[in-house]
Amino acid sequence: MAYESELALRLVPYTAGEQPKDRQFIKLNTNENPYPPSPAVEQAIAGLCPSLRLYPDMEATQLREAIARVNGVEADQVFCGNGSDEVLAFAFAAFFAGKKLLTPDVTYSFYPVYANLFGVEHQAVALRDDFTVDVDAMLQGCPMALANPNAPTGIELPQCQIRRMAQHAKDNGAVLLVDEAYAAFARETAVSLLSEFDNLLIVRTFSKSHALAGMRVGYAIGSRRLIGALRRIRDSFNSYPLDRLAQAAATASILDVDYTARTVSLVVAARDRAYTRLRKAGIDVLPSATNFLFVKAGEDAAPVQQALRSEGILVRHFSSARLKSWLRVTIGTTEDMEKVTDALIRLIKG
Repeated sequence: MAYESELALRLVPYTAGEQPKDRQFIKLNTNENPYPPSPAVEQAIAGLCPSLRLYPDMEATQLREAIARVNGVEADQVFCGNGSDEVLAFAFAAFFAGKKLLTPDVTYSFYPVYANLFGVEHQAVALRDDFTVDVDAMLQGCPMALANPNAPTGIELPQCQIRRMAQHAKDNGAVLLVDEAYAAFARETAVSLLSEFDNLLIVRTFSKSHALAGMRVGYAIGSRRLIGALRRIRDSFNSYPLDRLAQAAATASILDVDYTARTVSLVVAARDRAYTRLRKAGIDVLPSATNFLFVKAGEDAAPVQQALRSEGILVRHFSSARLKSWLRVTIGTTEDMEKVTDALIRLIKG
């Protein structure tokens, strides 16, 4: 007799990057920020212990107001959740359940997991040979969801193409979800399209550019109608997704615009230096608008990944047929990137 539901038995869960506990590594496998969060975060959470006996603000009012102020939207256009993964899950339930969703075939690997979980028919649209999104192929259906810049490739799709997709979805009464987890490291953002498209939902995280991966804070920006649907899903699942510490930390972090800009610029500079060195060494690297590089490391990159691990450096390898030649390398500090770039050139080029 099976105690598990049919759903629980058929699910193939998302596989996260390694989180080592027994050894010190240069950890470049999960796209975390190499720098600490804003000093304002520590000040914001100090002294909150007495208030932890009380439930947090279920609407995360101060945080939503701060996000709205920084992004030039209204607070009721913002929804907050326990990491962008939870926000994405709520979005799949709210907008895609019972429908046929198109996503690129190479993208954030949680999308097919959520599709299976929420009864979404999922169609994977192949990237072009150069790993760019095939927009014309995506426009053969809707609704649509994609990460921009994409993961794990790091390639950014121009906003003129996002506009095409948003218009196609709108014409067909559907939602376009744009996952902007890495937008801070890119050149453009779809926020400027929100006033034009009430069917556009943008999802972001505090884990990358704001160095709050340990706090688990994500958010969505969209029309009031879309935000209302997310709230209904949330309140049917967990009305208090963000605790008091997370709300205070994220509010302080996003309001410290200058600190975020400085640390993002350090990451971008280190990324571009590493990209240039690897390319000059004759190694294939995709152009990146994120806080990581996608590096070709032979027919099968797994041996290079394991060699790096033996040297105390963690990077991410994906075993699928199309990606097995590549490694995703998170951008670390300047010192970290010198070490990993030296190691990659030595291991790949001999």
